[in-house]
Amino acid sequence: MNTIGYVGRNMMTFTCKQHFHDEWELVYCTGGQGRFEFQDHVMKYSVGDLVIIPPHILHANNSDEGFTNIHINITDATFPFKEPMLISDDSEQHILNTFKDTFYFFNSEIDSRQLILAAFGNLIVNYVIAFRNSKPLRDVVDAIKRDIMQNFTDCDYELDKFLKTIPFSYDYLRKLFKSEMGMTPHNYLTNLRIQMAEKLLCSSETVEQNISEIAYICGYSDSLYFSRVFKKNFGCSPKHYAAQRCKSS
Repeated sequence: MNTIGYVGRNMMTFTCKQHFHDEWELVYCTGGQGRFEFQDHVMKYSVGDLVIIPPHILHANNSDEGFTNIHINITDATFPFKEPMLISDDSEQHILNTFKDTFYFFNSEIDSRQLILAAFGNLIVNYVIAFRNSKPLRDVVDAIKRDIMQNFTDCDYELDKFLKTIPFSYDYLRKLFKSEMGMTPHNYLTNLRIQMAEKLLCSSETVEQNISEIAYICGYSDSLYFSRVFKKNFGCSPKHYAAQRCKSS
């Protein structure tokens, strides 16, 4: 049950022609936005959304601006529904992290990868079931979350400017967002940026990049300010954190 049959990744793509699969297909949007077109309805999605498509259902995936994703096919999935469904990842991006790990192990040559993939198959199905039954965000909170996730790596992104376009007071939006997400919009923005920085500092692929470059990639034009924010969250400077992780690896 919940056997992973295939894991792939689409880089910048604008269209996937109409098709169907014999297995369940799960598509996690990692960039851009688009729409799945089924025979009787259209399902729009954006960054952080996961679309679950049952077997033998015709669908096409189109986007005007382009999208990137990780997609997984699962045979004999134990989902308690039979129609296409969209769910959104949580603020900690648990589903995205699992999809990334699944992609890595599926394409690796590790001897025990089948055991690991079997565990990931069950984990992903359980995530979907749990997130499906969770309380949906209010539309205004969802809109703020989506805007932050789509723009948090942009150094010129002005969250307050976006909040002013919403016809509610700033204090109300701040309290509403915190009540549903557990933190204010600005803290959510900082959390995404610092999480990304922590991953980059731990990655062998970015070990040659200096702190200023990593800061910029994570949405900070001022590397000194980035270092202060990072130290506040991790208790040490980015440079010290990276050095400690290199020693322990």
